[in-house]
Amino acid sequence: MDLLRSALAELDPDRLLSQFVYHPKSPLLFNTGFFLLLFLAFLGVYQLLREHHRARLLYVTAFSLFFYYKSSGWYFLLLVFSTIIEYHFARWIADSGSPGRRKLLLVLSLCVNLGMLFYFKYTNFFLSGYHALTGQPVPILHVLLPVGISFYTFQTLSYTLDVYRGQLAPLRSISDFAFFVTFFPQLVAGPIVRASDFIPQIKNKPFISREGMGRAVVLIAAGLFKKAVISDYISLNYVDRIFDQPGLYSGVENLLGVYGYALQIYCDFSGYSDIAIGIALLLGFRLPPNFLSPYQSTSITEFWRRWHISLSSWLRDYLYIPLGGNRKGVGRQYLNLFLTMLLGGLWHGASLTFVLWGALHGAALAVDKLFKQVFRPGNNWLIKLLGWVITFHFVCFCWIFFRAGTFEVASQVLHQIIYNPRPDLLLQVLGSFRPVFVLVALGYALHFVPDGVTLHLEGAMGRRSVVAQAVLVTMIIWLVIQVKSAEIQPFIYFQF
Repeated sequence: MDLLRSALAELDPDRLLSQFVYHPKSPLLFNTGFFLLLFLAFLGVYQLLREHHRARLLYVTAFSLFFYYKSSGWYFLLLVFSTIIEYHFARWIADSGSPGRRKLLLVLSLCVNLGMLFYFKYTNFFLSGYHALTGQPVPILHVLLPVGISFYTFQTLSYTLDVYRGQLAPLRSISDFAFFVTFFPQLVAGPIVRASDFIPQIKNKPFISREGMGRAVVLIAAGLFKKAVISDYISLNYVDRIFDQPGLYSGVENLLGVYGYALQIYCDFSGYSDIAIGIALLLGFRLPPNFLSPYQSTSITEFWRRWHISLSSWLRDYLYIPLGGNRKGVGRQYLNLFLTMLLGGLWHGASLTFVLWGALHGAALAVDKLFKQVFRPGNNWLIKLLGWVITFHFVCFCWIFFRAGTFEVASQVLHQIIYNPRPDLLLQVLGSFRPVFVLVALGYALHFVPDGVTLHLEGAMGRRSVVAQAVLVTMIIWLVIQVKSAEIQPFIYFQF
């Protein structure tokens, strides 16, 4: 009944119309009732257009632009501009017979793409840095960061670079390219899709097998549960309180807050990726996996093969390898790893805490390579256990700087953990925040469920009727409504 009342409330004419207008504090998120209702209506029309290729592409592109408009307002015109520019640059590069002209066009394309990213994301960061170094007064610009600009910029960059390298033929239809760039399931927070993986699917008639349907339902249900039930609840009821004023809490409370944030950001981001991949599957498109149980990693190198896979592979192919990769000696390889992760940290945000986060991971990757080359550790269970403990706690240590926002807050968290641990308060804290830590324990337990169990569940769901699949999704939506906060919590990676 609550679900029905919630849906009926959305049908109030004035409130319904206001949902179609941009409001900065209410973007169109996967975990909102309005999106779920709108998507059902969208899916109905999509099925009617199944046999009409061009109309279907235009319909999805229009919906994608509306989806982006709801997140970023008139900045959707920037997305349109970027799409038109990159479409033409790629064609001009492919059609040019002069190597010098091709290189010039590529440089211009990079200047446009990276110029937009630099202006909107890093202008004030570098102005503040200049002021800190010189003491000269600088103006602080009121620049709003368009949602997802880092994601779609990297996506269009990889397309143009692949065309320049001769690894990809440019699209000859701007509607096909606009469909690729704006595809709404992954537009604002990834996974970052490669043109070579996605574009061949555009020509195909949408088809989803029973196994694909089961996988889509499980992914969407799991993503909603991870984001709206686990991540949002532990964030609002514990983690945010700790990081807002770490000095008010003991070391054990801060430490639990760090473990909580490690789970929160995983459930938030992987939850978004799961929903995006599931929705794309319902539309007949396969997106690459973005997370593979990263906290099961027994080394930092393995962690980056499991965490935000689409970004780490992008950085490997378009930054680490062009820098020289491992082709110019061991020392240069370590430097390349460090520089790649340093820039990866800056990609996340215009703040020195993100830069330090990236530098720590870059240094750790280099140390991991050196350790394995020098000591050649075995592969027995004790080595794996030690590797897991060290890797997990190193990742948690780095999350402190990622979450804190300032070095002052990060140092307070570390100070409390080191100098005011108060382990005697552990049981009292767990008892006082029992629902929070039940969800934390559940979240980590689910994280360590073997992949085979998940595959079995997806297969079983694929063999169920549409009614049974709808019942599962409805149950998850009902659960989301029961635990959701008054204000919708945006996905963490929207800010990047």
